[in-house]
Amino acid sequence: MIQLYTNEKKLIEKAAAGDRKAQKHLYDKHASRMLSVCRQYVLPVELAEELMLNGFFKVFTKLDSFSHQGSFEGWVRRIMVRECIDYLRKKDPFKYSSSIDEEKEPACMDEDTDDDIDMNVLQQAIDGLPVGYKTVFVMYAIDGFKHGEIAQVLQISESTSKTQFRKARLMLQEELKMMKKKHYEA
Repeated sequence: MIQLYTNEKKLIEKAAAGDRKAQKHLYDKHASRMLSVCRQYVLPVELAEELMLNGFFKVFTKLDSFSHQGSFEGWVRRIMVRECIDYLRKKDPFKYSSSIDEEKEPACMDEDTDDDIDMNVLQQAIDGLPVGYKTVFVMYAIDGFKHGEIAQVLQISESTSKTQFRKARLMLQEELKMMKKKHYEA
């Protein structure tokens, strides 16, 4: 019989001490959300699963360093993000451009692109971004990193991070406009 743990701090302490049931409970509790985090950065889903498992290995080997000062899920999420970024950096070092193409830049998003967007369509559009744009976009817009943090993690300048985010946003806006146009023409 699996013992249910209600006190997360106690659960984390037991998992840090090597209690396999506590570790499994933590894994079961957070795995689906962490797979979604990894999936934001990499395709295919099998690769995201592999990175998530590697991330959980790091979580369980570093549990004793968790200070209980913030949310445990946030701590785990940061480990997953760093695992994905490390993989992407090894696979293909990030190539960043530090200038914005001003003439292609719309003043703001059209009102008609503001409609509800199917999450699968949005994910497809995000997946279509170049790796550097996608990484910065996901870190900033989805994972809540600040540009200074992104710059430090990716070893780029803060202005490059801001530029990459801006370019990603513009590309997404254009892609979503085209998808919407195709939908209405069909």
